[in-house]
Amino acid sequence: MSRQGLQPATRSDQFLLSCRSAWIGLVLAFAGSVAIAQDRDDLVIADFEGETYGSWTTTGTAFGPGPARGTLPGQMDVSGFQGSRLVNSFHGGDSSTGTLTSPSFIIKRPFLNFLIGGGKYPGKTSLELVVDGSEVRSATGPNDAPGGSERLDWASWDVAEFVGKPAVLRIVDQHQGGWGHINVDQIVQSHRKQGIAPVCRELVVNARYLHLPVQRDAPVRKLKIVAGDQTVREFDIRLAEKRVDFLVFDDVQTLRGKTLTFETLLPHDAKSLEKIVQADELPDAKSLYREADRPQFHFTSRRGWLNDPNGLLWHEGEYHLFYQHNPYGWDWGNMHWGHAVSPDLLHWKELPIALSPQKYGDWCFSGSGVVDRKNSSGFGSETAPPLVAAYTSTGRGECIIYSNDRGRTWTEFAQNPVVTHQGRDPRLLFHEPTKRWVMAVYDEADGKQAIAFHTSADLKEWTFESRIDGFYECPDLFELPVTGADDQSRWVLYGADGAYMLGRFDGHRFTPDSAKLRTWYGDFYAAQTFSDTPDRRRVQVGWGRDVSFPAMPFNQQMAIPSELTLRTTDEGIRMFARPVAELASLHSKHHAWRDLGSAELGRDLFAALTGELLEIKAEAEVGPTSKLTLLVRGVPVVYDASKNTLSCGKHSAPLAPNKGLVQLQILVDRGSIEVFGNEGRVAISLGVIPAKGVQTLSASTEGEKTRIQLLEVDELASTWR
Repeated sequence: MSRQGLQPATRSDQFLLSCRSAWIGLVLAFAGSVAIAQDRDDLVIADFEGETYGSWTTTGTAFGPGPARGTLPGQMDVSGFQGSRLVNSFHGGDSSTGTLTSPSFIIKRPFLNFLIGGGKYPGKTSLELVVDGSEVRSATGPNDAPGGSERLDWASWDVAEFVGKPAVLRIVDQHQGGWGHINVDQIVQSHRKQGIAPVCRELVVNARYLHLPVQRDAPVRKLKIVAGDQTVREFDIRLAEKRVDFLVFDDVQTLRGKTLTFETLLPHDAKSLEKIVQADELPDAKSLYREADRPQFHFTSRRGWLNDPNGLLWHEGEYHLFYQHNPYGWDWGNMHWGHAVSPDLLHWKELPIALSPQKYGDWCFSGSGVVDRKNSSGFGSETAPPLVAAYTSTGRGECIIYSNDRGRTWTEFAQNPVVTHQGRDPRLLFHEPTKRWVMAVYDEADGKQAIAFHTSADLKEWTFESRIDGFYECPDLFELPVTGADDQSRWVLYGADGAYMLGRFDGHRFTPDSAKLRTWYGDFYAAQTFSDTPDRRRVQVGWGRDVSFPAMPFNQQMAIPSELTLRTTDEGIRMFARPVAELASLHSKHHAWRDLGSAELGRDLFAALTGELLEIKAEAEVGPTSKLTLLVRGVPVVYDASKNTLSCGKHSAPLAPNKGLVQLQILVDRGSIEVFGNEGRVAISLGVIPAKGVQTLSASTEGEKTRIQLLEVDELASTWR
């Protein structure tokens, strides 16, 4: 069995010395002053709850005119401080500098406790204790690399040797650039040490999975797992300190028989590492995918956070969905590539994590995948073509990986990175006319946000070709035929926010022939389309951004896979998005009504509807003043002809009638409602957990000539059954 606190001899010796030092300090403190020994109350030096710093003095601009009310403009969310204010040197951003110095005070307790966060730059972003004109103690925040957290945590100094002496505290911000600031709060003299300290645990692996306990509101801790002299895992996790909200898991099959050492920082009374257990099953395996709020036909990960779809491709009968994934927590962080496969875009099977960071801080950001059918890379063979993916390593640049076993395992290209620049999110495609591979990648240069194009003959060596400004993150690039127009096609250049341009692409440069356009609205981001589909459909999947599940051990979902087409409209060529035809395979119970006006809708038409998973189709005749409202499990879906708008909850999109008609297709799952207007001319995604126990559907009409010609409702089966 494993033991909490088991450490190598050097760590144990340091721990004992630290303990002995603390006890000696306490004895000296007690002997030095009977009054101090009798007075056990803490002495607050500063809680920073005033509008100004009072008798503290400032230099520079970093600390502003007084304590900050939490998070400052442009800063990540600041948490962990007490009361309503704190010292926050982010005034003016990370480029500002300055100092904040306390008046002199007498040290009367053996410990000085404080909350601290921000940058980890000793002497440049630090809290310092000055005694007799010399710096005798110093502390910093935990952050010196991209990512991290603005949470403050307790720290403590043993100051027993200075009891009775005058001292000054100095808060310093002299660092410019990332994490060039410091956060401090609640500085207290105490007889009790309050803070975090190194803890370890050893465990011999004898099962496939580690079950790791998570508490949603616990501080983020860095957990390192070491086997011998090798770090095999290192990640951030909200380790349970007071209660276990849910369990996440780590597949350690390849580490069976090895002794693992877990290392982290925890409060002295936390037993978090003792709560880590081993099992050959996933946590809560019997209830997996059956949780109360689990979406039933949208993809969600088994555990943890999900965002951008990555590496979408089809190969040997399987659709591959990779995605940005935090396997260790409910919130964003620890970016890995999760992986799932499906025969039909609806029924997904999750596979082991496809791509893990090579080290802490070098995260696996978004990218794409293709089938190298002619083995131009040499990673496979022409009879067994490799799967090749490109991703952003946050510490290196754009990197290539490949698989020769249907995507089950992946190998890093030895000469990574293949492109270095200020940017991310490479999108691979093969340009048939030039017989070259193309990488479309988000790029920042000359203060502008752009998509850059690089080309390659072998997916290994890349040449910069051109750049087009005005797009941000997660590009996609593909060619589509124009429906009903023989021999006409357009290239679509697509950005993370859903804006796209139509134009021409010659393998080197994109030439637009439209302004920015939009199909998707609402909670929809970073979409990507599948490569290498056998039926040549262009199927898109987007991240349902802000589709949250607060009570669940998973978070966020993918939007419904949709087929994209180009069609000619009165406004010109436009892109349409409609749910894939495979959705019809989930139909279980059908309801239909025809020719419904306000009188007919006044009756209880929909009492027979009982399902929570729905596909609703409506076709309505509208006039200039018409308003059609469908109340879908408490959420209003409204078409307002006077404004030419379609809305779903808080989101809306422009939509004009088509020859006096409006068509709606609405998908209802446990975490979202998606609405497609006029055969997908616009689409809206709304993250919402629809109310339970309310009427499933009601409808109403206003204005002249408003009539529902056809209303169909299909109750849907779950894809997890």
